[in-house]
Amino acid sequence: MSDASRNVHFNLHAPTLLRLESVTFYCLSTFAMKIADRTFIISGGASGLGLATAKDLHSAGAYVSLLDLNADSGSQIVSELGARAKFFETDVSDTESIKAAVDGTIAWVTQTGKEIGGVIAGAGVGLPGLIVDKKNEPISISSIDFVLNINLRGTLDLIRQAVPHMTTNKPAGPDGERGVIIMIASSAAFDGQMGQVAYAASKGAVAALTLPLARDLSRYGIRAVTIAPAMFDSAMTKMMGAKVKESLYKAMEFPKRAGQPDEFARVVRDSVENVMLNGTVLRLDGAMRMPARL
Repeated sequence: MSDASRNVHFNLHAPTLLRLESVTFYCLSTFAMKIADRTFIISGGASGLGLATAKDLHSAGAYVSLLDLNADSGSQIVSELGARAKFFETDVSDTESIKAAVDGTIAWVTQTGKEIGGVIAGAGVGLPGLIVDKKNEPISISSIDFVLNINLRGTLDLIRQAVPHMTTNKPAGPDGERGVIIMIASSAAFDGQMGQVAYAASKGAVAALTLPLARDLSRYGIRAVTIAPAMFDSAMTKMMGAKVKESLYKAMEFPKRAGQPDEFARVVRDSVENVMLNGTVLRLDGAMRMPARL
């Protein structure tokens, strides 16, 4: 047996990595969900983790519908990605704004013939605040509403408006799948810090609704997966001060650094392709557990 043939391994029940000298091939299982020639709706898709996800799926042949408030960035991204990308200026805390984006996406799908393959609900905000401050004043309900309306209500609203356009898809693959819903929680859903009551509540709720959502959608062959990242390079973490970041680095196990957007996007792609991922929350945190305070 040659050296090259010794390095070839087959696993009939999983994606197989073949190495032949300097050439690497990735053979997907016949059960993998197809990304190419399907449309993916991505909220928060004009920056950070959402943008990295959009670019990665687009590189795999997907059509991407980007929902975001940043019109300038969205237009620039579409010009870079070309005909397989559309941008819709969207406020996910506003039902009518989401409706306009979903309707626009469906009109685009009608033109391209590329059905909705998935929704990535990536829009999110963080607004720290102690439940009672040093003056014994309670946190304002408006700040709580702001976080919940975007992180939780916006996620559910987008999903509920997009799903009816997925349930009518033609079943694909040997499992008859019709798509996937991917939501973004946070490590704060499990070990939130002081000042993160509203944020942890919103992300904890997203984590909690993953299984019931998967059960609701199982009859249609649509999956639900949530990813819970810790500290990743994003628009939100760019606003952190140097001392805050240093404190977070000390709480890390390995690797001792912020996650990179492409590492997050890779997990999204795996969540799309691997149809056995369903009804679960994937922690993406390098074994980091957040301290009570920074």
